Amino acid sequence: MKNLLFLLSFIWIISSCEQKSEIPDTLPFKVAKAYGFENFDQVNSISYTWNVQRDSVNVFSRDWKWNIKDSTVYYSGPDTTFTYSLTADSLPKQDGAFINDKYWAMMPFQLAWDSGYTYETEENTSSPIKGIKSTKLTIIYQSGEPAAPGMGYTPGDAYDLYLDENLMIVEWVFRRGNGTEGRPTTWETIETHGPLKFATEHFNAEGNRTLWISNIKVE
Repeated sequence: MKNLLFLLSFIWIISSCEQKSEIPDTLPFKVAKAYGFENFDQVNSISYTWNVQRDSVNVFSRDWKWNIKDSTVYYSGPDTTFTYSLTADSLPKQDGAFINDKYWAMMPFQLAWDSGYTYETEENTSSPIKGIKSTKLTIIYQSGEPAAPGMGYTPGDAYDLYLDENLMIVEWVFRRGNGTEGRPTTWETIETHGPLKFATEHFNAEGNRTLWISNIKVE
């Protein structure tokens, strides 16, 4: 998962609060808009719980609150609880978990925030799990040294996003390092919180719910 140009994204959000920018007419931005991105200037903070389970066993949960306008993150997990600044010279190890969990919770918005990727599209493609006729949007992040500026924690990753007719993600395949194989996962149970939409449940190819987002609050 990435940490691409996070400070630039933060600056973009701040400037958009002062004056709405024209949203580019590209497929990634259209997906972001389908989830309410054009209303992000109304949002001060987003909090949620990220949950993972395997073999029907709840493994662990992490609580987050991202205070967007002051660029701080509250974290509460099994190890500790604290708040840190995203603009600090040194970030805690938990920031990697924040980036990972934020991509699960807010991938549609990352398509607008991130700039370090290229994309490809393919029409009339069947999604890998349910065989839904979709538009396939492949996002390929730039490669480089991990944690270098604009590179993130795992550079070079790729995501195959399968979109329905409303440009909502129905499934994705995450491919580490843009490898040929990846893990398909569904994107289900859309919830609306404030002006934004979130997919809150994710199932694997075997039909097991492996990850879900709960306790979402948008202020």
